[in-house]
Amino acid sequence: MDARAIAMGLTFALMWSSAFTSARIIVADASPLFSLALRFLVSGLIGVAIARCLGQTWRLNRLQWRATIIFGVCQNALYLGFNFVAMQTIQASLAAIIAATMPLLVALASWLLFKERLKPLGIAGLMAGVLGVGLIMGTRISAGVDLYGVMLCGFGVLALTVATLALRGATSGGNFMMVVGLQMLIGSALLFVAALLFEDIFINPTLSLALAFAYTTLVPGLIATFIWVLLLNRIGPLRAATFHFLNPVFGVAVASVLLGERLGVMDMVGVLIVTIGILAVQLSRQPAAATEPAVAE
Repeated sequence: MDARAIAMGLTFALMWSSAFTSARIIVADASPLFSLALRFLVSGLIGVAIARCLGQTWRLNRLQWRATIIFGVCQNALYLGFNFVAMQTIQASLAAIIAATMPLLVALASWLLFKERLKPLGIAGLMAGVLGVGLIMGTRISAGVDLYGVMLCGFGVLALTVATLALRGATSGGNFMMVVGLQMLIGSALLFVAALLFEDIFINPTLSLALAFAYTTLVPGLIATFIWVLLLNRIGPLRAATFHFLNPVFGVAVASVLLGERLGVMDMVGVLIVTIGILAVQLSRQPAAATEPAVAE
């Protein structure tokens, strides 16, 4: 893994993790599904426009269309939709921790459903992840956390797992920015329908809402997703997924700095255990003697 890939991975992890904090700010002043639908509409149109300026086409191959649709539905509509609704009642740091278990679920699904061999280090990582999440949830439940919000985050991370398993097809054939823009527009269309059906739409215009919306639309929404797709193409999904071990740490840190969310001792221990578990799982899935893939220009 070269220095450019490492820099891309670190940048992606920080941007991705910061989205929970900006989402928490947004749902304080706007209905969650409608604001998320609007965010994806703006991001998607920008992404498609940039792609066209770069000479990219929406004539994707069959695998790209399949992965783009699944990714748009599962990540943008379901995963983020559930999380935006949940963060009306739970902290951004807790939502980030739950979402960070996605690599553990991907490894577990690959092991159980696709019969991928999991090394002892990976099994230990899965066990550590379960232990860490158990410590955090035990502490939060005893403190009176909203279980409905936790359940929504759980549904969301399951949807994100499906999206991640389906993303391999979107990383071949080029047109990366077009793929990003189109999957956002798919998510936007579904979320607008859900907003009309399931929530009372409101917007309380404030400076914090405007800043958070602009940030989450451009940075986690567009730039981070584009970096992630490029990273997948550069080093492959197994190596790229290693950077997800930073998400619980970055997510908690950003929420602490910007929102003043405090963690107890058991929370911090749990975050550390989950982080180590994710890293162990991802390292166990790396090829023993991998050769560096050709760099796409």
